Amino acid sequence: MKDHAGPPANHKALFWISVLALFTAAFANAVRAGASKAIKAELFDPHDAAHAGELIGGALGNSFLGFALSLLVISPFLDRFGAKRVILFASLCFIAGPVLTLLAANSADYASMNTLLNIGMVVWGLAWGATEGSINPLCTTIYPGDKTGKLNSLHAWWPFGLIIGGLLSYFLIDQNVVGWRVLVVMSIVPGVVFGLWALRHEFPQTESAVKGVSFGEMMAEPFKRISFWTFFAIMLLTAAAELGPGAWVNVALSATVSMSGILLLVYVSAIMFVMRHFAGPLEHRFTDVGLLCMCTLPAALGLWLLGVANSPATALIAATLWAVGVCFMWPTMLAAAARRFPKSGPWGIGLIGFAGALSIYFVLPRIGAIYDQAKLAVGGNEASAAQASFQSVAVIPLVLFFIFAVVWLLERNNRKA
Repeated sequence: MKDHAGPPANHKALFWISVLALFTAAFANAVRAGASKAIKAELFDPHDAAHAGELIGGALGNSFLGFALSLLVISPFLDRFGAKRVILFASLCFIAGPVLTLLAANSADYASMNTLLNIGMVVWGLAWGATEGSINPLCTTIYPGDKTGKLNSLHAWWPFGLIIGGLLSYFLIDQNVVGWRVLVVMSIVPGVVFGLWALRHEFPQTESAVKGVSFGEMMAEPFKRISFWTFFAIMLLTAAAELGPGAWVNVALSATVSMSGILLLVYVSAIMFVMRHFAGPLEHRFTDVGLLCMCTLPAALGLWLLGVANSPATALIAATLWAVGVCFMWPTMLAAAARRFPKSGPWGIGLIGFAGALSIYFVLPRIGAIYDQAKLAVGGNEASAAQASFQSVAVIPLVLFFIFAVVWLLERNNRKA
């Protein structure tokens, strides 16, 4: 398992365990997004309709808080905990999070419901963070020569999980076949499966540990490199442009574009699933930062158009541009940091993921508050509220365009020098 000459003999199994774990995280994310409208209507609207958008946004955002906290704790200690234990912890949390959410829905009073729901979302997020905190360093360890390509191939299964979860949400919840609770129960199944699969395998140490990088060196590396914090700050913005709107489409758009918002998420995810398999060749052609720079303009235009979409056709056009724009952002940012700061190991990758998760924790309630305020200002008009919530985020990719362009030019000039 510690052979320096190549990947471990079971590297294919480890990759597919990672795929299933990330699929589970995405499926759970789609379930939360797909059920959010029904949860809002059942649990928040009867008690505080004026702030229901902010409340459901805050609850959804708490899954990102759990994601951020587990990444921050697990990443530096991954080799000490062992990737296998972390994967099994993720499996347990993918069971406990849905159970707490179901208990919340059956609470006798509003305060207990709100508390249990938010705790359940945090635990669901802990599962997601433990997943990303282990599988991303694992992937860069077993495929050290193709970090961008393999991380994008791995993360292609994130949108695939969103597709399956989104379709089930549409056909089961939106069509009133079953209640949202059934889908929450279904989200437990893949978490159990990958946990049992992981029990059968041994996991290697991370790339930095194999190379002899000490714990102290790993922890100090980000703080010795000012440029690392540039990527940390960039991740705050890229995550807000990708994951924030993705968690919000069902709440905001279902009533304004004459189609289910969750189907838009499925459509976007299908584009991302296909395109992420081509990230490796594109990165070799344009560099990772060049690829990210080119993605920002369609992302900005797509988000702005989502704010003015008023029909299925206009929504699909906007969603296509947004999907093309954001599809490479998350995995390519992780790969870019791993390639530039290899001594930071899982700690560096975890910090970049932490930045993304922390961003959404703050962004989602803000989007919800903008939606509530805009809806109140225009006498309950949901179309105007949706427009305000999406267009508030559209400026972020425009800012990223200039940041990536500067980094791209500086790095190109340094290579020439």
